[in-house]
Amino acid sequence: MRTVTGRTDHVVVVGAGLSGLACALHLLGAGRRVTVVERDAVPGGRAGRMRLGAYRLDTGPTVLTMPQLVDEAFAAVGDSLHQRVELVALHPAYRACFADGTSLDVHTDGEAMEAEVRRFAGPAEAAGYRRLRAWLERLYRAQMRRFIDTNFDSPFQLLHPDLARLAALGGFGRLDARIGRFLSDSRLRRVFSFQALYAGVAPARALAAYAVIAYMDTVAGVWFPKGGMYALPRAMAEAAAGAGADLRWSAEASTLERSAGRVTAVRLTSGERIACDAVVLTCELSTAHRLLGRAPRRPVRLRHSPSAVVLHAGTDRTWPALAHHTLSFGTAWERTFDEITRSGRLMSDPSLLISRPTAHDATLAPPGRHLHYVLAPCPNTTVGPSAAAWRDLGPRYRDSLVAELERRGLEGFADSVDEETLVTPLDWTARGHAAGSPFSVSHTFAQTGPFRPRNLVRGLDNVVLAGCGTTPGVGVPTVLLSGKLAAARVTGGAADISRRASRCRPVSAVAAVPSVPSAAGPDDPS
Repeated sequence: MRTVTGRTDHVVVVGAGLSGLACALHLLGAGRRVTVVERDAVPGGRAGRMRLGAYRLDTGPTVLTMPQLVDEAFAAVGDSLHQRVELVALHPAYRACFADGTSLDVHTDGEAMEAEVRRFAGPAEAAGYRRLRAWLERLYRAQMRRFIDTNFDSPFQLLHPDLARLAALGGFGRLDARIGRFLSDSRLRRVFSFQALYAGVAPARALAAYAVIAYMDTVAGVWFPKGGMYALPRAMAEAAAGAGADLRWSAEASTLERSAGRVTAVRLTSGERIACDAVVLTCELSTAHRLLGRAPRRPVRLRHSPSAVVLHAGTDRTWPALAHHTLSFGTAWERTFDEITRSGRLMSDPSLLISRPTAHDATLAPPGRHLHYVLAPCPNTTVGPSAAAWRDLGPRYRDSLVAELERRGLEGFADSVDEETLVTPLDWTARGHAAGSPFSVSHTFAQTGPFRPRNLVRGLDNVVLAGCGTTPGVGVPTVLLSGKLAAARVTGGAADISRRASRCRPVSAVAAVPSVPSAAGPDDPS
């Protein structure tokens, strides 16, 4: 594994999102001095927090899988996720509602899910589910260490027996077709293939290897952190502060000073200069390229994932048919993916994710009120309407979205809303997300594994990238891994360096860590 050369005593991490905070914790555990600079007043990045009247909203991901990856970052400094954050296992993980009026609770427990599939679609499909679950488990084992949790320096690293195992499992076929080998019911196939959209690829064109995301969603388990997803970066920032990190809020990097092929200092927009031995850039990939002064050459232009419209609504009621996470599928399937990934049109028959965080934490809303998060995938601004077009399009789309919710059983939704905000590609663009998409670079074959933008920067000996735009990719588990992998590039060792360091720091040493507002800054919106 190639690593940063020269001294790495003091590392500046640009960005306090999940990847930046994970990187900082692993670096601290390996004995480095760490300064984190964040343009916002609070940690989180995409996983941020917004106040809407008396409601507290998560601005980014709503689904937590693989919490052990978060705990691994805490363990690097002798801390623990479970000491910091209360996690609630969600049963069901999702409720899937279909246009024909049927519904299915998606359980991560194998026996419970087999019984639910039998009730929903009969014994043959239940048997197919058991075979599918076993395949997903084998697929995960074949991929995790060798192809996901790893730093790539060359495509030749793919030449390993695990590649043959992945091929034997059908990982290089198409996702839709592979799921169809186990399940004939089209509704069930959707439940185990919609996750391809997280990777920015339609299920009919996605590699079957991307079913590893379905493993995380439907086998490994889904959790909800009390306080919302923002509780994770908030606790990570607190742990980093307790371990000695210098956290700078409302501090935006403007330029990188260089000498002899190395970055020697990070300058902030305030004019402050922070000298350093190495830099980890966890900001948006296009922002990192601007700071670096260039983007690496690629034979084909980077393609970005579809975007999303998100309606955050505080309401005076809720609906019993909704679980914590509800997948509301339209009748159309292949056509809607074509609309948002190729033709650039809004979904004519949308499939929606509806999250209700107040189902497990009533404190996120005023007494007797409820919080609903409605996500509708849409084209990014490269293939669809421009960011500016959403100024007029947004309000109209909001009205059609609310009307669709009412048609699907959420009667009275429009009249129940007392606070709301709509987030569109215009807002994502304003946040600096390329192509108006919060999901970054898509996971086409040419943008996956060793072909994804690498986390080492050619021509600079001490700069590393982390975040969803680089390896291993998009999603909460993968951005946490990207932070760990970036730290390993700096420290010159694998993750076990951090684990060894963690044993030197007793848990009791973090008992007096400053309160969250101290770590998160005076403007913490929680």
